[in-house]
Amino acid sequence: MPSDFTWDSWIGTAAALGIAIIAAAAALVTLALVAGLIGRRVPWVRDLARRVRNAMIVTAAVSAIWIALSVTEPAAQDWWPAVSRLFLIATILTGSWLVAASASFGFERLIDREESALVGPEARRRRTQLLVIHRLVLVTIAVLALGAVLFTFPEMRAVGTSLLASAGIVSIIAGLAAQSILGNLIAGVQVAFTDAIKVGDVVVIQGEWGRIGEINLSYVVVYIWDERRLVVPCSYFTTTPIETWTRRSDKILGTVYLDLDWRVPMDDLRAEFARVVEASPAWDGRSLDAVVTEAQGGFVTVRLVMSAKDSGDQWALRCEVREKMIGWLQREHPEALPRTRVDIGAARDAD
Repeated sequence: MPSDFTWDSWIGTAAALGIAIIAAAAALVTLALVAGLIGRRVPWVRDLARRVRNAMIVTAAVSAIWIALSVTEPAAQDWWPAVSRLFLIATILTGSWLVAASASFGFERLIDREESALVGPEARRRRTQLLVIHRLVLVTIAVLALGAVLFTFPEMRAVGTSLLASAGIVSIIAGLAAQSILGNLIAGVQVAFTDAIKVGDVVVIQGEWGRIGEINLSYVVVYIWDERRLVVPCSYFTTTPIETWTRRSDKILGTVYLDLDWRVPMDDLRAEFARVVEASPAWDGRSLDAVVTEAQGGFVTVRLVMSAKDSGDQWALRCEVREKMIGWLQREHPEALPRTRVDIGAARDAD
């Protein structure tokens, strides 16, 4: 090192940058090795290190460069305060990224553990609540990061102080809550924690049958059976009645209605219906029944009821029963098929 070397020079700045980057790299490598050693016994530590690696590298690099520049020649320059503020903002944003990545990893592990330990509506309820809490945490981190960035500017600190002093934080929040956007966000939290709907629930909304695919803070995405997507504001679920098929259980009854002639042999039809249902893998063995529910207008209405473990099997079972019963009637009892009768003799008498 030259005898005239000083840290308060551009050469010193270059040297400080090199040392800072090497130190940051050494720290990252050390953390990776420690995580690898611990990960042999605790696998999630290794997964966490892999998940936050990029955010940690960027945060460490920004911090190291900022520290190196702040103790060397650039700190004496007129433009340094503006550049230093940029580094502060970058540190806040990258640090928030690191915190958000860590939080996301934690919530994903919680969701996976709940799904492996629970099944049915309880699993969907816990998953929905964790997803909403996860998004709330990410939004909170983003809002806090944005607030911290804004408050690095003295002008914004003055504005914030005057706002809090004049109106109070409670009145500000209350005023914002009255707006539709924040009101919809509150509705999203309400939907998740009142157990009104859950991710995976089968629902009928505006005549469309589908599953709840996503519950976000402001809207819900319904996956329609034909692969369309219905995006519904969260406030819809707090103000409008909806039809849900999986509120407490996935088990469900299905019905098939047949309009038949009065000559339909009900005993034979019941026997064939029972044979078809009992042979189907979609039937869960709980219930089956065939009754005449209506007899007027020249037809009788036969209602076939069968049970299934979930809505998917129920749909498949209904289609199978409908198809096979129609085929059986065509082959074995064509006289039972619906027909329209015209009394020609009565028409002639009228003439």
